[in-house]
Amino acid sequence: MKVGKKTASTEGKTAAGLRRRKGIYLLPNLFTTAALFAGFFAMVAAIDGKFQVAAIAVYVAMVLDGLDGRVARLTNTQTDFGKEFDSLADMVSFGLAPGLVVYVWAFSGMQEMGWYWFQLGWLAAFLYTACAALRLARFNTQAGNSEDKRYFRGLPSPSGAAVVAGTVWFFDDMGVAGATVALPTLLITVAAGALMVSNLSYYSFQDIKLNERVPFTYMLGIVLVFTLIAINPPLVLYSLFALYVLSGPALAGYRGWRKYRERRA
Repeated sequence: MKVGKKTASTEGKTAAGLRRRKGIYLLPNLFTTAALFAGFFAMVAAIDGKFQVAAIAVYVAMVLDGLDGRVARLTNTQTDFGKEFDSLADMVSFGLAPGLVVYVWAFSGMQEMGWYWFQLGWLAAFLYTACAALRLARFNTQAGNSEDKRYFRGLPSPSGAAVVAGTVWFFDDMGVAGATVALPTLLITVAAGALMVSNLSYYSFQDIKLNERVPFTYMLGIVLVFTLIAINPPLVLYSLFALYVLSGPALAGYRGWRKYRERRA
């Protein structure tokens, strides 16, 4: 009888545990929902002609996207639902939103240059969006197969979105119309999309531990960066992410040069 009672008790606890696991964790998904809202708001702002607000919303989505994963890991609330929800939110915030923002700001005005250029403009926006979707799909399927967690394979979609939205923010802040710089913007958009689906390595910053001690100079560097951003946010943020985008080709070039030196030696 005692064995039967224990078995019944164990089954009851197991059933209760299953019932608890059917729900979702609220805290990390709140950040993901906020990132999704920021991406959608960016598209609404772009349609209304508020391009700087739209670009800032993409940056806000990027910050929130970085927080939801860290919150999930710190609170041990990682779930398959959260991963899928985060990926879908990323597609909206870093795929659809930047593509629509840059199209409305620059490429929609290319129809004055002729039918061919107008078609090239919206196809460039679509190419970027498609590359963002492919980048996210590849990341989801190969996330557990990467040997070196320090590097991403291809440009992360938030960084690609930051460069595209940063282009809009930087030039619009300077009073430059999108149609005036449509061709350089088209090249930047296509390049960002191509780098997302490339095999170039980008530093992931995942080996940085927030709960470990660091030298005091690190804090001084962080204060300096925040000070520079406060002085001129569009210029500084655009420059920082442009440098990060260029770090992939630079790292590939350095590795190729080192291998060449080794073969020569």
